Amino acid sequence: MNNILEIEEKLSFDFFWNEVSKTENGYGLIRDNTKHNIASIASVGFGLSAIPIGIERKWITKEEGYNRAFKTLNTFLYNVEQKEGFYLHFVDMKNGKRVWNSEVSVIDTSIFLMGALTVAEYFKGEIYELFEKIYERINWQWYTDKNKNMFYMGYWYESGFHGYWDGYAEQLMMYIMGAASPTYPVDPILYYSFNRNLGRYKNYELIYTWTGSIFTYQYSHAWIDFRNKKDKLGVDWFKNSILATKASRQYSIDNNHIYKSFSENSWGLTACDSPNGYRGDFGAPPSAHNNTENKTDGTIPPAGTIGSIVFTPDEVIEAMKYYDTLENLKCKYGFKDAFNLDKNWYSDIVIGIDKGISLLMIENYRTGMIWDLVMKNKYIKRGLALLEIK
Repeated sequence: MNNILEIEEKLSFDFFWNEVSKTENGYGLIRDNTKHNIASIASVGFGLSAIPIGIERKWITKEEGYNRAFKTLNTFLYNVEQKEGFYLHFVDMKNGKRVWNSEVSVIDTSIFLMGALTVAEYFKGEIYELFEKIYERINWQWYTDKNKNMFYMGYWYESGFHGYWDGYAEQLMMYIMGAASPTYPVDPILYYSFNRNLGRYKNYELIYTWTGSIFTYQYSHAWIDFRNKKDKLGVDWFKNSILATKASRQYSIDNNHIYKSFSENSWGLTACDSPNGYRGDFGAPPSAHNNTENKTDGTIPPAGTIGSIVFTPDEVIEAMKYYDTLENLKCKYGFKDAFNLDKNWYSDIVIGIDKGISLLMIENYRTGMIWDLVMKNKYIKRGLALLEIK
């Protein structure tokens, strides 16, 4: 068992260590995926979080990890394009400037920030000071609609703010870091203002997300340990993710007669590569309106499964053993992004955020390292206290 976890964790780490920019103005930027030479700041957030894992597992030296973290945070403080402290979703690997008419992203900035916080807590000293300068610059209030008490979904230079984080998804980290901000804190009411819609699939009733993509139940949990915690409404987000994971697995079991890729050991529908390109809408019920049409084409992403190892470890490990039998699914960075047996298709890429959730959740399952680091942080403690999650 440990062998398959060790291999996937190490090869996932290798992606973040190798697929990195070392230019003067873009040092530390990490590729979004192996197809495009474009960086995503979320990929960098996972990559920074990977550094303490690499050091503790002796894949890199502490000096190598320190230098990578220090130079990366310097790049983000001085070179990477930002507005009101928030970064662009996608940037040029060479210089950190906007590409693809990308939005100024609150969620991707938050994922980057969690990575910065992780290395800050691990190294302390100068790294912590750099993290605080980046954190203190973020104007969380600017990204907030005070009439609705909600974060906006995205901001584009050309057209301003669009949409709202009005339902549950991967964004819990935003409320914690926003409330704890030493410079531009947002009211904890934002956390209690998004909809908590209940839905059911078979025996599993849970607060569901828009698409039912399983990553939405995973990302905040990669850093923040919600185990044995409830908010003042009685919501237990960790238990909710267990239920979402079980529902997603059951959906694949129930639809095995439709899709060859689906089974008790092949599940975890989430945003991923597909035979028709990247799909952000793959998911399982329950989801918004309990609408399951067009939520899948039979494509399975291993990261969707692996990212839930802390929620349902036995089921995930059995699935990983199955994925390991698919030789066409393997590459130098572990499992490729996805496969589809009905279409005899295997992705030819890996995607940073998918490798990232696999890496962090495997480590949390094995040692709890990322959770332990993050939960020591004074801002995380303050944010959880302000939101009354305890």
